[in-house]
Amino acid sequence: MTDSKYFTTTKKGEIFELKAELNSDKKEKKKEAVKKVIASMTVGKDVSALFPDVVNCMQTDNLELKKLVYLYLMNYAKSQPDMAIMAVNTFVKDCEDPNPLIRALAVRTMGCIRVDKITEYLCEPLRKCLKDEDPYVRKTAAVCVAKLHDINAQLVEDQGFLDTLKDLISDSNPMVVANAVAALSEIAESHPSSNLLDLNPQSINKLLTALNECTEWGQIFILDCLANYMPKDDREAQSICERVTPRLSHANSAVVLSAVKVLMKFMEMLSKDLDYYGTLLKKLAPPLVTLLSAEPELQYVALRNINLIVQKRPEILKHEMKVFFVKYNDPIYVKLEKLDIMIRLASQANIAQVLAELKEYATEVDVDFVRKAVRAIGRCAIKVEQSAERCVSTLLDLIQTKVNYVVQEAIVVIKDIFRKYPNKYESVIATLCENLDSLDEPEARAAMIWIVGEYAERIDNADELLESFLEGFHDESTQVQLQLLTAIVKLFLKKPTETQELVQQVLSLATQDSDNPDLRDRGYIYWRLLSTDPVAAKEVVLAEKPLISEETDLIEPTLLDELICYIGTLASVYHKPPSAFVEGSRGVVHKSLPPRTGSSESAESPEAAPSAGQAAEQPAVIPAQGDLLGDLLNLDLGPPVSGPPLAASSVQMGAVDLLGGGLDSLLRSDVGGSPAMGGSGFTAPGPAAPAAMGAPLGSGLGDLFDLTGGVGTLSGSYVAPKTVWLPAMKAKGLEISGTFSRQVGSISMDLVLTNKALQVMSDFAIQFNRNSFGLAPAAPLQVHAPLAPNQSVEISLPLNTVGSVMKMDPLNNLQVAVKNNIDVFYFSTLYPLHILFVEDGKMERQMFLATWKDIPNENEAQFQIKDCSLNADAVSSKLQGSNIFTIAKRNVEGQDMLYQSLKLTNGIWVLAELRIQPSNPSFTLSLKCRAPEVSQYVYQAYDAILKN
Repeated sequence: MTDSKYFTTTKKGEIFELKAELNSDKKEKKKEAVKKVIASMTVGKDVSALFPDVVNCMQTDNLELKKLVYLYLMNYAKSQPDMAIMAVNTFVKDCEDPNPLIRALAVRTMGCIRVDKITEYLCEPLRKCLKDEDPYVRKTAAVCVAKLHDINAQLVEDQGFLDTLKDLISDSNPMVVANAVAALSEIAESHPSSNLLDLNPQSINKLLTALNECTEWGQIFILDCLANYMPKDDREAQSICERVTPRLSHANSAVVLSAVKVLMKFMEMLSKDLDYYGTLLKKLAPPLVTLLSAEPELQYVALRNINLIVQKRPEILKHEMKVFFVKYNDPIYVKLEKLDIMIRLASQANIAQVLAELKEYATEVDVDFVRKAVRAIGRCAIKVEQSAERCVSTLLDLIQTKVNYVVQEAIVVIKDIFRKYPNKYESVIATLCENLDSLDEPEARAAMIWIVGEYAERIDNADELLESFLEGFHDESTQVQLQLLTAIVKLFLKKPTETQELVQQVLSLATQDSDNPDLRDRGYIYWRLLSTDPVAAKEVVLAEKPLISEETDLIEPTLLDELICYIGTLASVYHKPPSAFVEGSRGVVHKSLPPRTGSSESAESPEAAPSAGQAAEQPAVIPAQGDLLGDLLNLDLGPPVSGPPLAASSVQMGAVDLLGGGLDSLLRSDVGGSPAMGGSGFTAPGPAAPAAMGAPLGSGLGDLFDLTGGVGTLSGSYVAPKTVWLPAMKAKGLEISGTFSRQVGSISMDLVLTNKALQVMSDFAIQFNRNSFGLAPAAPLQVHAPLAPNQSVEISLPLNTVGSVMKMDPLNNLQVAVKNNIDVFYFSTLYPLHILFVEDGKMERQMFLATWKDIPNENEAQFQIKDCSLNADAVSSKLQGSNIFTIAKRNVEGQDMLYQSLKLTNGIWVLAELRIQPSNPSFTLSLKCRAPEVSQYVYQAYDAILKN
């Protein structure tokens, strides 16, 4: 006996058995087999091998069997496109079947088979079905056009199906109209530019007629289509509204919301004086209220939409406050949404009711909900002034409960109440201070610190309270650190004598030890304000604050108008326009409400637009001279670069107590009515002043006003005429004009100081910010005698290039601080680059050639020097005076070519080729350099030297 019996079996396998059953002569057996195939397919088994056998079963009059076969076809046509072509003949035949259900089934399945090869065979059957006498077939064919358009848009357009679809809008059957509208809307979404739904009053009339008779989904398609129509005047808008209003009583919530969308949109065009406008408002409230009796998920969607509607037209639901009261069994997401709407609807008429409710909510167990309820009480106080007193006492009662999170939320909202009603409820501050230790959330801590800083003069131990926060400064969140910094500076300006150490400590923590750029910048700004102009510091830090508005979380008006056009869609639930969450640009068209008619209200966006435009047009140039903020933001206040330590000589050179003067004057001023503090506190670093401020001044501001010596070791070059750098009106009467020059290797800044004030000026000092080439004063600013009113003095200040380097924009920008006995002043100026061209800038010929070739061509820049009538020799000698050396000269086809080199103080070489045509006053300058950003400024130097 062989072993082959183990390898043979009488069972031929499942597929084989199914194949046999599918080819059976008995109809019942066939139907059972197809059902088994569909069952296998549903659970994920691969039954594609049976494709030809299943397709053979299509030749039947049995509708149930046909449906099953078509289901199989739809599933496997994609993976077996060649096989699917076998079924085409049956489709064509079925599309002419006497039974309309079979005709519709065929056309529906054709639309679902997404195989390119088959699509052209389906055009004829589809064309016939679009004109079929049975409306069921026509409505199915209409949707099929949209499906076909998705597979092959060009084919649909070439075959003229879109025109047939447009004709179906005039069909006698409402369901056909609805499906035609749905198909056209779908196609129009993927092709926003095509004007497919060309709506006019006649087609709108047909749609409105169909609206009453089609199914709920048909009604939604038609209403959404109506919402995209723009009536020509308010009368047409009113007649559409009248015919859409009955849909508000529909049982399906989607139909109700679509109708609300149409009405909200067209109400824009109705005048508020019309009786009909008032009637419409009354009719809109009941359906919205009814939506709130549905299950929680639907309630949530309804509430999100109502939130938008209430922001746009609060008058619709102003009498319906009670339906938004929270039920004990509402899920949290519904509770929070209802709370939001309650506050939006709160008014003088219903505030007592609302507050009683909110106080109840604040004792609930759900933490998120309680927090929101406490916030809501604060928002009511801000929104309805008459209720503020009652709200504050409610909040105080809640604070007495000592429940941690309730106390924290209450403090956050009381801060806002103080902002809204200054000098009214400050008596409660004592109660708030009692709870200081229990605060552990950043927002509550920041609010409490703000309150202490803002009302420091009313709190006896304000400095102790703030100092307690300062102990763990680095562990606090940024929000708290920023608030603490501001509060302590406020406290210092109100009580300078007692809090000097505290302010030094916080400024040091913020600027020295912090990594956060926002905190550092704010620290430096306060530092410089306090040190340079205490009066200005007071005006800035203790300025009157604008009252806060009642609704801080309203949606921006233009976005709200867009979202109203999307009521009943995902956009209205997310409160975001579709472009924010739909991937790709497809199908996202920005919608907006029609312009208001018959009313003086205009859209709110146009007013905002011009200012934005103007702001955008202003170029970002170098800050205006004397523009303090521009300089503040650009002056670099980092730790010092390694350089010579502050020598004792700096004191003789007039080590400027730039900070000491400022804060002393603050302490002597009548800020706190305190006696003069003498020199203690903030004094400039140096041997003469042991640092009370220590590190912060030495490092933070040291390099800004680091007046160390060290004269630089750096042919009569061109000197530009003096210009006014700092006008008297920007510098309390001090006018500074000047220019830069280079003589025999040394650079100088030639200044004229003019006193246009009525008092004597003395104690002058100067400091440069870091700049692109390290320019710095090589000696102090020597003004030997005090400068009397209306007197000028000329000074030549030697400069060197060993200062700190930082790339500026523009490259030749120099920011300068000048101090005298009155104040510190800031200005910025542009220096000509040729003052940096050194005397040993002549390159060897061979070296020149090798370097020119070595520098890549993309580093070459070309410029035109216009209106210059010098010949080559005159040009050469003029440029040599400013250290631009001619290495070679050639004459090519009648034009002179000068090859030149120059070297900057930082060692950068620039190579030039200058073409001069005897008859042409325009020269062509080609520059090559390893640092191509320099070329533009070298060209400006050439231009200035040759034309003067």
